[in-house]
Amino acid sequence: MVANVNDSEFKASVLDNDGVVVVDFWAEWCGPCKALSPLLEQAASEVDGVTVVKMNVDENTDTPVQYGIRGIPTLIAFKGGQPVASLVGLRDKAELVSWMESQK
Repeated sequence: MVANVNDSEFKASVLDNDGVVVVDFWAEWCGPCKALSPLLEQAASEVDGVTVVKMNVDENTDTPVQYGIRGIPTLIAFKGGQPVASLVGLRDKAELVSWMESQK
């Protein structure tokens, strides 16, 4: 299950998490974001030790600006509260799984 986070929950859910957290920055109107969502859900269920959360960029503007989100979908992996890697655009499930595994 991929949870949604907002600007006020971001610190507790992502930055204060000692493990690996992948944040999916997306929007309701974004076709590639909608296509990525089920693939990301599947990848999240296959990769142990990685938490995946989603943030709607239209409803939450502070965090996307803080991390320089220019295009969506954008995935940013955080490890110990620090951004360590990003992936922009629609990817297939195999690539998502491989990328998430490499962040551990």
